[in-house]
Amino acid sequence: MATIFIKDDLRASVEAASGGKTTVLYTAKGQPSYMNVVPKFMLEDVADSVGTLGTGVHPAFIVNGIEKSEFFYGAYQGIIKNGELLSLPNVNPSRSSNFDTFSNTARAAGAGWHVGTNAEWAALLLWCHKNGFTPRGNSNYGRSSDATFETGRRIDGGAPGVTSGDPAILTGSGPASWRHDNTANGISDLVGNIWEWQTGMRLMDGEIQIIPNNDAVTADLSAASAAWKAIRLSDGALVDPGTAGTAKFDSPTATTTGNGGTPILSASIVNRNGTLGDSTSTAGSMAAAFNAITTAAGVTAPALLLALGLFRHKDVADSDSIYLRNYGERLPIRGGSWSYGAAAGLRALYLSDPRTGASSSIGARPAFVL
Repeated sequence: MATIFIKDDLRASVEAASGGKTTVLYTAKGQPSYMNVVPKFMLEDVADSVGTLGTGVHPAFIVNGIEKSEFFYGAYQGIIKNGELLSLPNVNPSRSSNFDTFSNTARAAGAGWHVGTNAEWAALLLWCHKNGFTPRGNSNYGRSSDATFETGRRIDGGAPGVTSGDPAILTGSGPASWRHDNTANGISDLVGNIWEWQTGMRLMDGEIQIIPNNDAVTADLSAASAAWKAIRLSDGALVDPGTAGTAKFDSPTATTTGNGGTPILSASIVNRNGTLGDSTSTAGSMAAAFNAITTAAGVTAPALLLALGLFRHKDVADSDSIYLRNYGERLPIRGGSWSYGAAAGLRALYLSDPRTGASSSIGARPAFVL
């Protein structure tokens, strides 16, 4: 741990060039990882209107009951090198590994290292929306679907927009508008390119479960972990999974194939989509614009769900989409990939894959909290 903050020439040059927004941290094996510093903020500071997100420090800045002044987030989508998950510029991001592989290689980098958590992603989402800028990215085979003149350098060297080959781009090779703050030193590729596994949140048979605050940094992340908590709809309190009245995603129709429609935030599940353990695109799922998620009669989304990016915190004119199956354990990936067009975005959320899922369009990003 003592060597993670080595003040060498590389770190000094990166900090000088970025005005301190980006730094270099070192792993247990001494490998460099380029990280953006995300300073602590309050929920009320990023709320669209008073009280919508609750009050106090955003959950991403609380780890095991201790407030943190900042967390460090990978400036780039992750690459596995020498058994550790790193954030490096201008590389082919690692893909086609399941959740546990990415999580294990992130933690192998040393204490405090982890795959980015859903709480951290939500903090960035809220910050971007409050600051009036939503990044674009590789959502159309090497270019932005919203601004096709914006391009990155494809892995296969192909022309932007060509649907064959490998349309993923080298990390950070897009323009400043593909960074979270619209500057060359922001966090790159949060939108499109490849989906990113998230820790600390899941669906279990449709029940929304989280590991409180940002405790997923150190917690047991296994399916049977006692760290998982459900969210009571009436007041947002954290309770044991299976407790009556917890937040769940229901479907308007029951199906094991095709699209089941717009998810409904509910205290009970009437219809299930998918089958236990399925991970194929032909299995039943719900798919809709994130902004279109509805609520069952008499249900109001708790502020915690809004703060964690699991329900709309305001109406946003975008087409970011949500996909989910409410059968079995489903772990989140966020952001979209090169083929998702306008459905990719900061709010894009895919809750259809089990932890064993793997795809050439899914990767992960390292983060660090001291």
